[in-house]
Amino acid sequence: MNATNAGGVRRRSVEIVVPVYNEAHVLADSIARLHAHLEDSFPFPFRITIADNASTDATWSVATDLTLRLPHVHAQRLEEKGRGRALKHVWSRSAADVVAYMDVDLSTGLEAFLPLVAPLLSGHSDLAIGSRLHRQSAVVRGARREFVSRSYNTLLKAGLGARFSDAQCGFKAVRAEVFRALAPHIEDTAWFFDTELLVLAQRNRLRIHEVPVDWTDDPDSRVDIVRTAVDDLLGMGRMLRSTLTGRTRVPAVPRRTSTPQVPAARTTTTASPVPTARPAGANAHLEYAS
Repeated sequence: MNATNAGGVRRRSVEIVVPVYNEAHVLADSIARLHAHLEDSFPFPFRITIADNASTDATWSVATDLTLRLPHVHAQRLEEKGRGRALKHVWSRSAADVVAYMDVDLSTGLEAFLPLVAPLLSGHSDLAIGSRLHRQSAVVRGARREFVSRSYNTLLKAGLGARFSDAQCGFKAVRAEVFRALAPHIEDTAWFFDTELLVLAQRNRLRIHEVPVDWTDDPDSRVDIVRTAVDDLLGMGRMLRSTLTGRTRVPAVPRRTSTPQVPAARTTTTASPVPTARPAGANAHLEYAS
């Protein structure tokens, strides 16, 4: 599953999850772009998993077609909605060393992906997030979403003592063993999932790496900003209570072991058998690009 370099050392791998709900109109183009970018410039073994959140349009059909056309793309179908639910399901079962996700609209520039995961692959950090609020980020979005984003992150700093700058950017990665330790303690299955993961990581003294990103707002975004904001406030209240009662402390969280790896030059390999779409839960013995 995981390739080795010329010296026989196993090369660490990454699984990128793209959660989708009724995205048939953009899915094929976005996954093709992501796959081409990783094939051309990503020096580590990888796989892409489309996580279909109970779509009612042709999303699943498009996803299964992509698994037949692109060698390192897989698909899983969940019968319940929720971005957090999809990420928790796939990440918990991943055989990769690092798990990541990005939004299907690819609003975040893909050139930031290697800087996002490199500190996790090297053992330097535990989680990594793309930050639209970093002073070096280049962001194009409307005034309303800018205000909501900045207000929310200000509330996180004031209410939960957050030391990370952008909780909701759809561009994150985490060491898989760390996620498996934290996952049972994450309650949210929707948009607050990201914040809960980060707060738990901070409470357990894990290192969070931030990457400035180029980010362009998707005009077709269907996120209900008001409802999401209310749910986030409720989630913050729950996390504050958990912090005060000590329930955010997670025993036996894996600690970093720095094992720097120099990316090996990409080599041409014999094509693997054409992969087929796999139902949720069938995530064992999967090949990675290398």
